[in-house]
Amino acid sequence: MTDYSFEATSNMLDTPSGQLHYHEAGEGPALLLLHGSGPGVTGWANFEGNLPFFAKNFRCIIIDFPGYGLTYPVEGDPMAACFGAVVQILDGLGIDKAHIIGNSLGGIIGAGVAANMPDRVGKLVSIGGIGLNLFSSFPAEGLNLLIDFAEDPTKDKLVRWLRSMVFDHAILTDELIEQRFERATEPKTLAATRAIYDRSNMEAMAAGRRSGGAIPVIEHLPKIQAPVLLTWGRDDRVTPLDIGLIPMRLIPNCELHVFPNCGHWAMIEKKVEFESLVEAFLLRGDQ
Repeated sequence: MTDYSFEATSNMLDTPSGQLHYHEAGEGPALLLLHGSGPGVTGWANFEGNLPFFAKNFRCIIIDFPGYGLTYPVEGDPMAACFGAVVQILDGLGIDKAHIIGNSLGGIIGAGVAANMPDRVGKLVSIGGIGLNLFSSFPAEGLNLLIDFAEDPTKDKLVRWLRSMVFDHAILTDELIEQRFERATEPKTLAATRAIYDRSNMEAMAAGRRSGGAIPVIEHLPKIQAPVLLTWGRDDRVTPLDIGLIPMRLIPNCELHVFPNCGHWAMIEKKVEFESLVEAFLLRGDQ
């Protein structure tokens, strides 16, 4: 039986920026799994449960973005660092082209790679994240709670944020909360969270969007040549569903699937449905 444990799949890649941590399992076409942002998140935390399923058909590579997990700290623009890490893993492992599954931040980074390096991306799956608020406010409830935690990292504020992430609060076990709080307050990880979720930066972004500065958020989307599957939780309180409408229209070959009774973690809350849907999308036309 294949060992899909943390230890058995854990690897390090030496890069000019430092060591980049990733998990690898399975054989077949390369599939990158890119995690979201937020306190205590890692690639393993997002995709541990999905790895055995996708490894049946794909060479799965789960990375920790800079500032998260065991990867080197962030220096400068955190978004640019995440983009650079994807290029580092592709080049470092000799992967010419890969499919990408990205949760939230991971989906945003995946869309950036697909738009700017179209020859490196086969198909793209995003779990929330990509797009622009049409009817909902920015920042949404979950992002505001994340900012609150970044400013004052207490366990109570972490729990409030976690409760905004999911539809079914039973997922939030005491063990999960303890693990997330321990990781979230580790200095490197907390610095990465604060770099992205600074209140003044978020307020500036909101003001910019109201005054016509929204275009850079979406202008790259029509350049994406890869087939794209947007997956969304109907009850997402971090990146509400209306955010997905613009990318669904602007990306030339894009489809949108909405999971009922589901928040921001579709790959966890709707694990079986998500895996079945995404597998069919990735394999379509390949066999």
